[in-house]
Amino acid sequence: MKEFSGMGGLPRLHVAVLMGGWSSERPVSLMSGEGVAKALESRGHVVTRIDMDRQVAARIAEAAPDVVFNALHGVPGEDGTVQGMLDLMGIPYTHSGLATSVIAIDKELTKQTLVPHGIPMPGGRIVESAALFQGDPLVRPYVLKPVNEGSSVGVAIVTENCNYGSPIRSDVEGPWREFDRLLAEPYIRGRELTVAVIGERALTVTELVPKSGFYDYDSKYTDGMTEHVCPAEIPDHIAALCKDIALRAHRLLGCKGTSRSDFRWDDERGEEGLFLLEVNTQPGMTPLSLVPEQARACGMDYADLVEAILADALRGRLEERGMVKGAP
Repeated sequence: MKEFSGMGGLPRLHVAVLMGGWSSERPVSLMSGEGVAKALESRGHVVTRIDMDRQVAARIAEAAPDVVFNALHGVPGEDGTVQGMLDLMGIPYTHSGLATSVIAIDKELTKQTLVPHGIPMPGGRIVESAALFQGDPLVRPYVLKPVNEGSSVGVAIVTENCNYGSPIRSDVEGPWREFDRLLAEPYIRGRELTVAVIGERALTVTELVPKSGFYDYDSKYTDGMTEHVCPAEIPDHIAALCKDIALRAHRLLGCKGTSRSDFRWDDERGEEGLFLLEVNTQPGMTPLSLVPEQARACGMDYADLVEAILADALRGRLEERGMVKGAP
């Protein structure tokens, strides 16, 4: 780490970009990773692309990078498994560490961590999928979602007139056929909002308006299926509350680099209608992703964002050498 890359103020680094893997979010991770790799190369860094497989530790050791940019989404790249491996190897990496990753990917543990500190989150409970075929766990409408998945993977909204049946039929397609345990939460009517945090700064609020249905995996990553209103056209005090909650959740969970907090807001109830749904510790970095979009809205281009995340991962080492600017 002796030479400096041109525009970002970082020394020229050898970065292993870890992407792909075998989770349901593999395609998104590959897009995120390739975007990150190209941005780093544009700033003069040396990049080794690694599509994660079972030999990933040996491949990282062979590459011997200065730092790993973790562009994985889902398990095992976002749940603490890869973080623990890199901790044992002594290699710095981007985004949150082991303990934070274990908690944040688990929606039940996240609630147990945040709700006692006054973070408003929906109620609900964990249910065995087989029990759904006997009766509803909550009054309809309610939401069923996997406990340990992101990107709205496997989410089902159960209403009075849905096609799932009453009770839910075991032969109908839904998350109960893929996961043994699910989180059941009351359905919150209203608007989908999200806030990105980078370092110690909450950026802005985006409203997500799906063209049809709700903001599921396909709506997130298919061009044209969701309108992003950035900044969201909401009252100033609601925007300020979203940003405050996102930053508090980021700090309480111990997030590093960047995170993204997702909300539902029942606009008929004002501040009492705002609920945090989850905190994503490794949000997407694709062309359609929300964190790069919010960064642009705040005057930070994509390569600046990538380098800011990288600098946060190396902050202690770089500060010793006087080689890093303050957090964005």
